[in-house]
Amino acid sequence: MDPASQDINLNSPNKGLGVDHSDSLSDVPVEGAVGNSANPLPPGLTEEEAEELRIELTKVEEEINTLRQVLSAKERHATELKRKLGLSPLNELRQNLTKSWQDVQTSNAYKKTQETLSQAGQKTSAALTTVGTAISRKLGDMRNSATFKSFEDKMGNLKYKVVGTRGNGEAVSSPTDTTPTQENPPF
Repeated sequence: MDPASQDINLNSPNKGLGVDHSDSLSDVPVEGAVGNSANPLPPGLTEEEAEELRIELTKVEEEINTLRQVLSAKERHATELKRKLGLSPLNELRQNLTKSWQDVQTSNAYKKTQETLSQAGQKTSAALTTVGTAISRKLGDMRNSATFKSFEDKMGNLKYKVVGTRGNGEAVSSPTDTTPTQENPPF
């Protein structure tokens, strides 16, 4: 039969391999099979002891599978109970973080660090206050100096020349007025 015209059974272990099923696999030896001469018993172990160990191994593997099933059922039950109580994974995470933060805050290392930072903050605040006071004093001294007074007078004169009498709240004449005054001659 042509392999291309055969129907492929997707549930077969030989999916799409085009295996000729006329050969029988019953005469192929299987590794690890009981009584297989290719896998001899370890030294000091009789056939009866090996058989007992195989039976015990089978029982232990069955117990493991049973315990996995029980654990899975218990986990589903716990999830259902949490859902009924309104506990979501996000709420649990939030509770864990809150508890962890409380644990950190009560630790000796956190308390010592907090105390040290508090002292450093107080010292920094005091230093900044001292610097601010010194700067204020220097600016006051500078404002009372002859150089600054001279500069302030020159700035006042410049302001008067630029702004004129408008700075006193008097009416300002518009550039379209036809009667120029002597104080503000046109350019």
